Amino acid sequence: MERQSFVANGAQKYSGVRSSLSEWLAAPQGRYILDWELAQFDSATEDVFGFRAAQLGLPEVDFLRQNRIPFRFTLALEPGGAVAADPLQLPLGGQSVDLLVLPHLLEYHNEPFQVLREVERALRPEGRVVISGFNTLSMWRLRQIFAGSRAGAPWDAKFISLLRLKDWLQLLGFELDGGVIGRYVPPFGHERWMRRFAFMDKAGARWWPFRGAMYVLRAIKRVHGMRVITPAWRKERARRRSLAAIPQRNGQVTQSDSHHPGRHRHAR
Repeated sequence: MERQSFVANGAQKYSGVRSSLSEWLAAPQGRYILDWELAQFDSATEDVFGFRAAQLGLPEVDFLRQNRIPFRFTLALEPGGAVAADPLQLPLGGQSVDLLVLPHLLEYHNEPFQVLREVERALRPEGRVVISGFNTLSMWRLRQIFAGSRAGAPWDAKFISLLRLKDWLQLLGFELDGGVIGRYVPPFGHERWMRRFAFMDKAGARWWPFRGAMYVLRAIKRVHGMRVITPAWRKERARRRSLAAIPQRNGQVTQSDSHHPGRHRHAR
């Protein structure tokens, strides 16, 4: 039975069809992407600590394998997820998760910005999010244009530009914590040709670094502190206390002058 979104007009493409992306990732062309992508997620998540970490989508692949947070789980509508959940309405309390990873989630959702809003709601202050996607400035984007959505995964996804994604994150109050672009071999259909052009990974990282097929972006949820402004009457009370009468042993009283703390005057 196919799992459907319980949000009206929600993630139509996210209700199980991403299994085709998992199948593509197991093929030689997809494995070329996945090996690099997993290495980047390992590096981005291995030093993130906290109490809870969650992966949204692609439950067949463990993108949290190197993270040391004890409670880790996967939320997805595809079979295999620990929790069946629509990314537009996560069954998570506000500010309850320390780390969220989104492998290709935004590309397969009709409302990616709303998904990020839900991610921001669920993350704790100083929580981390790691997002991966296909680069719109790469030759893989050209292949998508000529192939069309009928060609299947990953060409049926809606690639999101890195600049747009950064704008969305900053608009939601996230602070960018770095990222990486990689995989420069053209999207050949045969593994033999991909091995023959493997030299382009080193050349591309040096000569055209922004043309890689994939990006992995890291961001931190920042919550700016508040400055408490005390009412003016508190200052007035403090001033009056500084002028309070002080009894003396000889029966006279003196007052302390706030402007001249060293002086005393006798009251008659």
